[in-house]
Amino acid sequence: MKKIEAIIKPFKLEEVKDALAEVGVEGMTVSEVKGFGRQKGHTEIYRGSEYTVDFLPKIKIDVVVSDALVEAAAAAIIKAAKTGKIGDGKVFISPVDDAIRIRTEEKGEKAV
Repeated sequence: MKKIEAIIKPFKLEEVKDALAEVGVEGMTVSEVKGFGRQKGHTEIYRGSEYTVDFLPKIKIDVVVSDALVEAAAAAIIKAAKTGKIGDGKVFISPVDDAIRIRTEEKGEKAV
């Protein structure tokens, strides 16, 4: 099993959710987060004063999938989230040793 964490632009959430459902991902966790990457935020003018917005609003999606679904899920996220502009986000893939469903105590891929 692998955990896929994706940081995306907020307006791309529905497209990514639909793309993941199409490839067979059945569940996900979504969080509103703030951060910055290479672009280091941007400057804005408010009431005549210029100030820097360091942390930009983003959406973090966490999904745990079987090894067979990793490539398809990652590709679906990238295709749906991509705008071609700075700040599109990142996808991180890491191994998951085990998962346990609390209600039934199922373990491994059955718990996902």
